[in-house]
Amino acid sequence: MLYDVIIIGAGPAGITASVYSARKKISTLVISKDIGGQAAWSGDVENYTGYQFVTGPELAAKFEEHMRKYDIALEEGQEAIEIGKEGNLVFVKTQKETYKAKSAIIASGKRSRELGVPGEKEYKNKGLTYCATCDGPLFAGKDVAVIGGGNSAMDAVLQLMNIARRVHIINIAPSLSGDAIMKQKVESANNVTILNDSQVLEVLGENLVKSITVKSGSNKKNIPVEGIFVEIGLIPNSDFAKTVEKNKNGEIKINCFNETNLPGIFAAGDVTDVPEKQIIIAAGEGSKAALGVFKYLSQHEF
Repeated sequence: MLYDVIIIGAGPAGITASVYSARKKISTLVISKDIGGQAAWSGDVENYTGYQFVTGPELAAKFEEHMRKYDIALEEGQEAIEIGKEGNLVFVKTQKETYKAKSAIIASGKRSRELGVPGEKEYKNKGLTYCATCDGPLFAGKDVAVIGGGNSAMDAVLQLMNIARRVHIINIAPSLSGDAIMKQKVESANNVTILNDSQVLEVLGENLVKSITVKSGSNKKNIPVEGIFVEIGLIPNSDFAKTVEKNKNGEIKINCFNETNLPGIFAAGDVTDVPEKQIIIAAGEGSKAALGVFKYLSQHEF
């Protein structure tokens, strides 16, 4: 089948794009390994307009519910491994099949950046994780470490300080850099220890995580922990888009109409070079991309 648009990704950008496309009566296929994207991993969301307070999973569920109200084809559990042009059409290849459309929106988001230290791969999912929302409850009453000092790290700490016995923040920067209110809550918590100017050297354990080796200045020390939450930033999921122009960070370059360097291929959300990475911004960018697709389809013969 030839679709009007293929949307890669089902986070806030991809889902919003799919809803706008469906409402324009554009035949739409969404390809995504999961639904909800980074929003589904977030803890408490207090800055999404219309919701004074909502959890990330609750908001992601609302997004999915909205999408499923429309006649949108969904290939869940698949990942794009290549996208390109064949004449004036777009093809998207997954592990299972190659799909074709008149246009595409890349809304594949970002993934967690790894530490790159000894022991990380060995203890992944054995005490070391990249998602406090998913795995935090497993560490009730235990000592844990959160690696990072930005908003994603603050979000993880705010969740964990109500679950774990003690939370150690290992931050390579001189000070925490997250949202001011989040930072204030973290710094005033009785069970949170902050180690700035500190670097993780190694993850240690026996079948499961037992401790973490940290360097602070010229001092090295072992901190006993049973859980490690890595929150040191994100990497754009753009490797499959080899012919699409990107910046030095691997983010897809777009103009204000969400167009890439390839006609008919648009991009939206955290995978792009839009400066701020927020749920509400991703959703807005998804709507812009879908409206751009509608205009593109209206102006071209296929």
